[in-house]
Amino acid sequence: MNQYGAIEAGGTKFNCAVSDEQLNIIDAIAIPTTTTAETLEQVFQFFNKFESIVSMGVGSFGPIGIDQSKKNYGYILATPKVGWENFDLLGTLKKHFDCPIAWTTDVNAAAYGELKLGAAKGKNSCIYLTIGTGIGGGIIVNQKIYEGFTHPEMGHIRIKRQPQDLFVGTCPYHEDCLEGLAAGPSLEGRTGISGKDIGEENPVWELHADYIAQALMNYTLILAPEVIILGGGVMNQKHLLKKIREAFLHQLSDYIEFESVDSYIVEWGLPNQSGILGCLSLAKDRKEMN
Repeated sequence: MNQYGAIEAGGTKFNCAVSDEQLNIIDAIAIPTTTTAETLEQVFQFFNKFESIVSMGVGSFGPIGIDQSKKNYGYILATPKVGWENFDLLGTLKKHFDCPIAWTTDVNAAAYGELKLGAAKGKNSCIYLTIGTGIGGGIIVNQKIYEGFTHPEMGHIRIKRQPQDLFVGTCPYHEDCLEGLAAGPSLEGRTGISGKDIGEENPVWELHADYIAQALMNYTLILAPEVIILGGGVMNQKHLLKKIREAFLHQLSDYIEFESVDSYIVEWGLPNQSGILGCLSLAKDRKEMN
């Protein structure tokens, strides 16, 4: 029986899995991301147990090289993760695995997983946005991952700062970008309290909802996806989703009508599994292309 391999390569850990042809996971492991040599040695040890892997899907932390005409295709580029900058991850994997490998970002893989198996199943388009330590997003158009000369950096769009917000922002590149103003670290930066411990009544949630809603409005007006999916650690605050929907409708001001905003802006359908299942789905598609 054919098997598919998946690597969700993160800056903290590498999630690896093997599935059957129906994408049922047979085995999985989480490997701490340390040095390139140490991490990949454990990755190879895990996959070496399987003899029937016919293709793989890899979703990597980035930025990554995605243009096949350039020398840096398959590389992890200017990451702050020490020792991984300008590392040829895809090339290293190809030297070890004698099978086709699909290559994309971790958030693209998560978006694809949500489209195939999660909250966007049955749709042709979606946006997946993860809101945690950072903010990143993936776009699916006509059931295909959208990429241009590079992959979208949806967490770094400019956001209109509220006048009373004097917080500098956490992004070292852009003070007033979505990630700098609304990712998890900015919650603690503004309040001195870890996000998971901030009470629902704290006004910081209204501020964050406003900033996230601004981004979702921009994505909607430019890309018009069938559904927007929100995941990541910050979205574990269940009350935040309602606040985001309300701020989104207020900002749109009836310019676009929705039958139900509750079915347009939704929670992830595969919590903490979107990425690995997306990688397996990409592996399956990669095999079927051959």
